[in-house]
Amino acid sequence: MKTDNQLQQDVSAELKWEPAVQSARIGVEVKDGVVTLAGQVDSFAQKWNAERAALRVAGVKALAIELQVRLTSLSERTDADIAEAVENVLAWTSPLPECAIQVKVEKGCVTLSGTVDWQYQRQAAADSVSQMMGVTWVSNQIGIKPKVTVTVVKSDIEAALKRASIADAKQIAVAIHGSDVTLSGSVRNWGERNTATLAAWGTSGVRNVVDMMTLAH
Repeated sequence: MKTDNQLQQDVSAELKWEPAVQSARIGVEVKDGVVTLAGQVDSFAQKWNAERAALRVAGVKALAIELQVRLTSLSERTDADIAEAVENVLAWTSPLPECAIQVKVEKGCVTLSGTVDWQYQRQAAADSVSQMMGVTWVSNQIGIKPKVTVTVVKSDIEAALKRASIADAKQIAVAIHGSDVTLSGSVRNWGERNTATLAAWGTSGVRNVVDMMTLAH
């Protein structure tokens, strides 16, 4: 198991290695395996990329984000300009059904609502908007339409976990409550945890995934 000092060094190195992050402006603190990122970044995209970079590091138990998005003068846009740009980007995002997403912008914070059929469509909408100039936050409130029965959802998820070659898929328990899926049990690292979560989201009809999995030591 890594010490907090080792984990801090590894996370800092990962941030420096990530070209989409200005690591010099981000501080890293670690206590009992919990990593805190603090400082300022120029865009929401940099904040998101810093989070993903930190979670790639083995040994991270949890992540606390205290990063502030401070736009440069060249990046500032009015809410009306951002809303128009978001509408255009979503219209050109191929996985999305036409007119499925509603957009609200307030002080650079973009709220997405509406319903889609699949999680990948929901994620595609958020990913498209998160990279846009002037955006300081993305609140993804897009819902997913339920389509299938509990039995089908559970069997699809369990089959997907096996296909994903997780070390021991039997260590991950799948519980279904309506269209909500709860994953519990033990995984070896964040990579397996992420694979299991994506497998659950990849099943048609799943509207919410609750991650209660733990990392094995």
